[in-house]
Amino acid sequence: MTDSDIRRRNEIFSILDEIGKDLDITETQFERARQSYGAVGDWLSGSTDPLLVNVLVYLQGSTALGTALKPIGNREFDVDLICFCAGITSGISPADLKAAVGNRLKEHATYGRIIEEKKRCWRLNYQGDFHLDLSPTISNFFCANKGELVPDRTLKQWHPTNPRAYKALFDQRALLRPTFVRTQIAMQQRDEAHVEPFPIRETVKGILRRIVQLLKRHRDIFYKNNTEDVAPISVIITTLAMRAYEYCVQRHVFADEMDVLVEVIRMMPHFIERPILNGRQGYAVLNETTHGENFADNWNKDPRRAPAFYTWHAQALLDFEAIRDAVGQDRLSLNMERSFGSGVTGRVLGNRVGAVSNGRKAGLLSVAPLVGLTTSKAAASTAVPANTFFGDQ
Repeated sequence: MTDSDIRRRNEIFSILDEIGKDLDITETQFERARQSYGAVGDWLSGSTDPLLVNVLVYLQGSTALGTALKPIGNREFDVDLICFCAGITSGISPADLKAAVGNRLKEHATYGRIIEEKKRCWRLNYQGDFHLDLSPTISNFFCANKGELVPDRTLKQWHPTNPRAYKALFDQRALLRPTFVRTQIAMQQRDEAHVEPFPIRETVKGILRRIVQLLKRHRDIFYKNNTEDVAPISVIITTLAMRAYEYCVQRHVFADEMDVLVEVIRMMPHFIERPILNGRQGYAVLNETTHGENFADNWNKDPRRAPAFYTWHAQALLDFEAIRDAVGQDRLSLNMERSFGSGVTGRVLGNRVGAVSNGRKAGLLSVAPLVGLTTSKAAASTAVPANTFFGDQ
């Protein structure tokens, strides 16, 4: 791969990173949600109900993992919470514990007005901003990894789960750093000819979190107009991505971040297991942190869901390969709009146009090979003269 290819793909990944930043929930939104669930935890822990004497409320899901996205349209974003009731055994029915949590919430002047009952959790609707989904859990004394039990959708059985250990495993894998060919080559060049190495960008989120966010957004766009409820759920995308990421970074050397992204997507289906269930071959995407939780359990109940995943995954792989290989701003823009939507793509690319305009005025503008205008100081880019109103440039 040439230096021009490297710099072109570097810029593409930086654009994808900016798209991820644009799709992040804001610090203000996160802080409001944090204050809200903290208050909910305080209210629940103040109950005199024996079932709620030792309660811990904590974040789970995408908000806890740092992979939450702004929803498409004007919908509220969801914040998933666990209400862990320590010391309660599985002798209590899931329905009774869920009812105890709901009754306590209804005693609150505000929560009583915004509460909504869901199948196995309670939802607090903060209109126009976010909603909190609160699921009760108890200790799973059969799990050596400090797992928990959560009500199933029928409220008749306890279901194994382990949100805290899942988050710890995800965080551990997100810290893994890929090895890049350009780093090795650049180090050799620096030693031999005093050439500075290509810079390796560090994103706040890290590569894995950005991959998960971009895939979830692609899923949302892909199924935007689909009336069937068959889109792959986020925990399946997250689990397959983090397992593929760990596998790839521990075994391969990559050309660049785009290479990592595409290879992780390519490897995701390899971590879908096909066990024999009730005499038939089924599907399993297992929670590695506790025994008995299969995130793809609904695939074995609804024959539409597994094909829906594979159809989406095949398109995602094609689309991200097209983005990686795009030459020229117009082609890149079209590919990104198809994958992430015209709104976020337009905002991000529009901001870059603004930066280019400011860079031209400041004399900081360059042309990155095969991509377009940039304000970066890439060594192989060509300086663009400042434009003035006098026509002398």
